[in-house]
Amino acid sequence: MMFPLARYALNYLKTPSILKVVGRQNHSKSPPDFHDKFGNMMLISGTTFCFAGYAIYMTQMGVEWNLSPVGRVTPKEWKNK
Repeated sequence: MMFPLARYALNYLKTPSILKVVGRQNHSKSPPDFHDKFGNMMLISGTTFCFAGYAIYMTQMGVEWNLSPVGRVTPKEWKNK
């Protein structure tokens, strides 16, 4: 016993026009679009650019590593009003 919706879907797919369209779509090759041609190279070049910028910033801009305020910060005098 099949559900009515499933039976309708199977009958719908059995019509020749639907099968012809699906067959044409499977056998036809579409020309490569921008993402097919350049997608991976754009991703790799963008990633390289970001990492290079990050590396230059961290090494050349005077970033000090492991800053700790211990021993450098002195408390100010408390002012009573």
